[in-house]
Amino acid sequence: MPDTLFGFPLAAVAGQVLVGMINGSLYSLMSLGLAIIFGLLRVVNFAHGAQYMLGAFVAWGLLEYLGLNYWWALVLAPLVVGLSGVALERTLLRRLYHIDHVYALLLTFGFALILEGAFRYKFGATGQPYPNPIAGGLDTSMAFFPWYRLWVIAASMSMCILTWFVIERTKLGSYLRAATENPNLVRTFGVRVPRMLMLTYGLGVALAGFSGVMAAPIYQVNPLMGSQLIIVVFAVVVIGGMGSIMGAIVAGFGLGVIEGITKLVYPDGAGMVVFVVMLIVLAVRPQGLFGSLR
Repeated sequence: MPDTLFGFPLAAVAGQVLVGMINGSLYSLMSLGLAIIFGLLRVVNFAHGAQYMLGAFVAWGLLEYLGLNYWWALVLAPLVVGLSGVALERTLLRRLYHIDHVYALLLTFGFALILEGAFRYKFGATGQPYPNPIAGGLDTSMAFFPWYRLWVIAASMSMCILTWFVIERTKLGSYLRAATENPNLVRTFGVRVPRMLMLTYGLGVALAGFSGVMAAPIYQVNPLMGSQLIIVVFAVVVIGGMGSIMGAIVAGFGLGVIEGITKLVYPDGAGMVVFVVMLIVLAVRPQGLFGSLR
């Protein structure tokens, strides 16, 4: 087996592809939640990054104060974040559905600033370490692949496929879509439309919380971790197509790998490659790769 690929060491290529897949896993889960919220509620959820941060901090708090490990946090943290999203939807967002969408955008943006500011006041800007729940890794002739990184990729893919299946292929998903497209018709079938909208927002932000838990052992848990990620995730959503669930998944993983390879080929351009791709896609296909013009 050759030791190089296109002039680059094979171990370095494999390592950057792995890094790209890990980042792509988080991009996909985060953009999937955004796509669900925008596609079904028409709300641009600027609080998504703060809710991702909240999921990581809930995982850290469960371990620090209650002694509950990562596997408990993987279940409980998304539930806590999802319930906080339900409370936000019921108390504030619900009042804004029938007016200009910019008000919901401003509300979620303000909520994100308040949440991040509160955590920064309590914990400071420095990160809180979170232990690796799966030690060791797969040692191949090309490179060493930590088991936890492989778990993140597999878990993210599984969650993305499961969410896509629920939204697109089940009766519950059809009710969720119909509740936003034709609420009066859905009410005739005895479906409580406000409850469906509440569950939709809760599901979207729970995915952000799930992403935060998986990111905690890889990156330090800190109040700014969401704001550092959310702009890239919005670019991923635009590339995939606003509101497109499949677009969010494919674009997330694809752009993660592109970003990883760029770090190897042209490191200075890695931070901007996602936005370059976004500009190209918008110039060629303004609705995104999987989106549709309305």
